[in-house]
Amino acid sequence: MSVLRDVLAELFSMFVGDARLTLGAVLVVGLAALSAAVAPALTPAVLLVGSLAVLIINVLLAARRRT
Repeated sequence: MSVLRDVLAELFSMFVGDARLTLGAVLVVGLAALSAAVAPALTPAVLLVGSLAVLIINVLLAARRRT
């Protein structure tokens, strides 16, 4: 039971550790769900472009904070 609790605590800290990345990922998934209801053919593109945009923005912001 202790191992399971440790794993869950680590997963939780990964998602809470970077709130901007978590919020961006949730936003991309929400937009993908919306696009799936409106235009299902666009959903993969929304996921790909949105995920890459969130990742690039977070990397650039982290690099700016370090300098």
